[in-house]
Amino acid sequence: MISAAVSLLRRWLLVGFSLLLASGLSACNPDQLRTNATQVPELVAPTLGDPKTFNYPLNQESPNVFTYIYEGLITENGVTGEIEPALAESWKFSADKKQIVFTLREHLKWSDGQPLTAADVVFTYNSIFFNNQIPTDARDVLRIGTSRALPHVQQLDQRRIEFTVPEPFAPFLRSTGLPILPEHVLRPLVETVDSDGKPRLLSAWGTNTPPEQIICNGPFMIERYTTSQRVIFKRNPYYWRHDEQGQPLPYIERFVWQIVESTDTALLQFRSGSLDVLNISPLTFSLLKREEQRGKFTIYNGGPASGTTFISFNLNQGHRPNGQPLVDPIKSRWFNTLAFRQAIAYAIDRQTLINNIYRGLGELQNSPISVQSPYYLSPDQGLRVYNYDLEKAKNLLKKSGFRYSNQGQLLDVQGNRVRFTLLANTGSRTAEAICAQIKQDLAKIGIQVDLNFINFNVLVDKLSNSLEWECYFLGFTGGVEPNDGANIWSPEGGLHTFNQKPQAGQLPLVGRVVTDWEQEIGQLYIQGAQELDETKRKAIYAKTQKITQEYLPFIYLINPLTLAAVRNHVQGVQVSGLGGTLWNIQQLKIVADS
Repeated sequence: MISAAVSLLRRWLLVGFSLLLASGLSACNPDQLRTNATQVPELVAPTLGDPKTFNYPLNQESPNVFTYIYEGLITENGVTGEIEPALAESWKFSADKKQIVFTLREHLKWSDGQPLTAADVVFTYNSIFFNNQIPTDARDVLRIGTSRALPHVQQLDQRRIEFTVPEPFAPFLRSTGLPILPEHVLRPLVETVDSDGKPRLLSAWGTNTPPEQIICNGPFMIERYTTSQRVIFKRNPYYWRHDEQGQPLPYIERFVWQIVESTDTALLQFRSGSLDVLNISPLTFSLLKREEQRGKFTIYNGGPASGTTFISFNLNQGHRPNGQPLVDPIKSRWFNTLAFRQAIAYAIDRQTLINNIYRGLGELQNSPISVQSPYYLSPDQGLRVYNYDLEKAKNLLKKSGFRYSNQGQLLDVQGNRVRFTLLANTGSRTAEAICAQIKQDLAKIGIQVDLNFINFNVLVDKLSNSLEWECYFLGFTGGVEPNDGANIWSPEGGLHTFNQKPQAGQLPLVGRVVTDWEQEIGQLYIQGAQELDETKRKAIYAKTQKITQEYLPFIYLINPLTLAAVRNHVQGVQVSGLGGTLWNIQQLKIVADS
């Protein structure tokens, strides 16, 4: 199976309808998308936007190249979510559940042919993931208890590694799916510093790095990257997996990640036969369904997507040392008024979003926890929902001091017109349609929304680095284990975007305020990770979901169906809401069209 790295941490999600294989525009002729080496089995799939980095510890986005080039000790089945062996062939818990000893498979190798041993595992955790000089979200899901301690990792011999935690940690095993990185290449970059005193690793393995220098252990390795065009992956000859007949995996020799920036263009490319895979939106479902037989492809329904889509307001009340606030203080007062956020939630007509934009192929979303997770709390079980109700929205605003002008414009207590900018990533008709309806809906309660569609990497930089924004529309990946979202819900977490703390190496911040409810959610996530009794654990995460829906740091929107069109010459496809379309890419085969 593909590395569980994507699901182990919540990642930024490129939001079109297509959540894991978003698609878009290319300057290339569609007939030229396939490589010249068509004599080898090759799969061509689209992605929205260029990769941001080839350096795994610094990654915060999904989709990303690491899904295809790395594996961890364990992985997750993309359909069932069950834990399965990966680089480790087995593991054993101690009686008190505080130790796990992993045994690596024999004869593991890196893509350059060097041995992969227990030393690489210890290096990856101790020198990279646990290194405070390296700003990586991996630490957030590995911290344990109120002390926020990290596991102790030591090598027992060439194939065995012992992980020790100070107290039982329910997500312990699942958290070891993080990618293992090559010590023989990266140790010098960790142990030497640049002119600013920072580890050289922080500036290494950017997207301008020659692909042959990116050493990996997954089913593929990077062969070539051409900016704004494509990433070409080639089969890793040293990948450990074999099929039941002993044939090395993956079956596919070459995988092309076609970079496109418009879902309209991607649709044209798929219909012309230039793409093998297209995650499809309700806007195009009917059209493609009519062409399914003639076009020699199959539309798969993987059920509800596991990720989330939402809008979020910047609740950060901090300012830079020079006194410059992150958010206009007038708007900050609006955003930090609970009634304002709740009114926004009531004013968005999500059912019309489903009916008009999703063509009925979606469900209302109300929780940060994936519907596939056993910890998901449904509205029937007591989760609060915000069904469309303009009168309730207006009453909430009036009771909290807002008023209406003679022209129906919403004004705050000081007479300021309520107006803010909603950011979203470019290239998706669905994202544009959703934001346009949100703009129309909020106009009905007197609010002016200015839409600003920008490049995904620019948007993420605003959310993660400059921290200067007002409202955004995006999504996070999902999964079975709630603690995978610890980097979102810990006030110190790298994806606590609605009230982000500057990360290592970023500009300092003065006056950031962490609310009691933020602290409570963070503490509950710690308790949930500590609790081994499943019934009690579910109760803890149920409480977190109730708090998030009460205070609305994220206003959740729609849970779309996972729909993908795949050419019939691609065999072995298992589309699912958890794993997406290509989670088992190493098991896929390309056969001749019949």
